[in-house]
Amino acid sequence: MLELAILGLLKERSMHGYQLSKRLTDSLGGLWRVSYGSLYPTLKRLERQEAVEQVFDSQEVGRRKNVYRITESGESLFRNLLEEAGPDASGEDNRFRVRMAFFKYLSPETRIRVLERRRSFLEERLVTIRASLATNTGDTYTTSLMQHGRESTEQDIAWLNGLIAAERRSTDTTTTGDPKRRSTTRSTTRSLRRKERTT
Repeated sequence: MLELAILGLLKERSMHGYQLSKRLTDSLGGLWRVSYGSLYPTLKRLERQEAVEQVFDSQEVGRRKNVYRITESGESLFRNLLEEAGPDASGEDNRFRVRMAFFKYLSPETRIRVLERRRSFLEERLVTIRASLATNTGDTYTTSLMQHGRESTEQDIAWLNGLIAAERRSTDTTTTGDPKRRSTTRSTTRSLRRKERTT
């Protein structure tokens, strides 16, 4: 998740560690906290993977700050991380929020696919919560917590439904009346589906 956030910010411009930390806090601080203890090892790991590289910044002469920029390999890794599904439910909430912060880099079709996958995940969670409530014999606080979880999940699903509908309307508007765009959109969608089946 931190790799995705770092690469996403470096797509905007080259930065040194302190700038990255500040941007991460500014853009994602309300959702997730990043410490220097995790930031710098992640930068070094990305550098070993040749996803980022150090560059010289003439404005930082004498300050000895390592300035990083994303590489072509990093661009490819960023796209893979942005589109992939989370392997575990426990970290999926934060992973989705971080991915959504960089949705502008995805095509409308891919955004719809990621949103639908998130909705399916929440619908499964809602089924589990409702089943637990139906058999719940806990105290008032436990019941209240479960009801809050149900309501929050229902609200998130409704929010996702709105986003998906808006994306579909936007896609329909851009392809209406232009046969070439409709053909390109269908071709892109088929390509994405083939990719999904092979992964």
